[in-house]
Amino acid sequence: LAQSDFITIHMPKTPETTGMISTDQFALMKSTAFIVNVARGGLIDEAALYTAVKSGRIAGAGLDVFVSEPPTDSPLLALDNVIVTPHLGASTDEAQEKAGVSVAKSVRLALDGELVPDAVNVAGGVIDPSVRPGIPLMEKLGQVFSALADEPLTSVDIEVRGEIVEFDVNVLKLAALKGMFSNIVSESVSYVNAPLLAEQRGITVRLLTDAVSEDYRNVLTIRGALAGGSQVSVSGTLTGTRQAQKIVEINGYDVEVPFAEHLIVMTYVDRPGIVAVYGQVFGEANINIAGMQIARRAAGGQALSVLTVDSPVPDELLERVRTAIDATLLKEIDIVEA
Repeated sequence: LAQSDFITIHMPKTPETTGMISTDQFALMKSTAFIVNVARGGLIDEAALYTAVKSGRIAGAGLDVFVSEPPTDSPLLALDNVIVTPHLGASTDEAQEKAGVSVAKSVRLALDGELVPDAVNVAGGVIDPSVRPGIPLMEKLGQVFSALADEPLTSVDIEVRGEIVEFDVNVLKLAALKGMFSNIVSESVSYVNAPLLAEQRGITVRLLTDAVSEDYRNVLTIRGALAGGSQVSVSGTLTGTRQAQKIVEINGYDVEVPFAEHLIVMTYVDRPGIVAVYGQVFGEANINIAGMQIARRAAGGQALSVLTVDSPVPDELLERVRTAIDATLLKEIDIVEA
């Protein structure tokens, strides 16, 4: 204060900053000094400022904020060496056009049921471009997860591993919850109410991050504990320049299956002839298998098959397959595009 020729204030208005420049501070300043406040009204004690300028304690001031706005009765308006302008930085033609375009984009996102990053009631904030492609992937993982969870959930961990953890990834937790509830509740699910739906159901939700990802650049996982004591997990990643969405793990089995509109997940005891059995059942029902991957931990143990098919599979057909191969898990999952 004692050395400066021009002093500008750039602070929020809080109990600690209100009146931060007053009589004691003006007493330290040069008689040739100017003070500028374009932040918030009340940071400068206006009565003390009037006295300082009127008496020549300082040379003048520039203000575009006041304690009471508009400042129609302020004595500061009568001083020639106080420059007063309206606090209208966002009211230029350019700023108004930019704000209008931003609002229009947000409205379009909202009407399409997508995430509106600047909504005041959505946790998170600005979403980095590196994180954004993970949002639809996490929603789809949430749909797969909820389809595989055949008992009430007690807790859910949303795990994010890889280099994207250097950014704010809270939005991925919201996306996972939105995907989880989208097919199991009758009401509309959004990024705003998804955490509330989990809370209402007594589900503990955690976001876990780890910069280390051994097999992929980034991996997103939803892992949940069920009321009966078992666990369900599903993981996904984005690969290649086109950021292709893939499932890379289900319940501890390593797979690499591109997402499709219709998925079938089944587990059974690994033994010869199983693929032929369910392949024949689906073929006779005119259900085309577009892709298939089988994972197992040991020969003769439990195996997991993930099929992508071109059309939905009726429940009675799934039951036939279940009986034919003695499946311990058999789920058909219809993915709704995020």
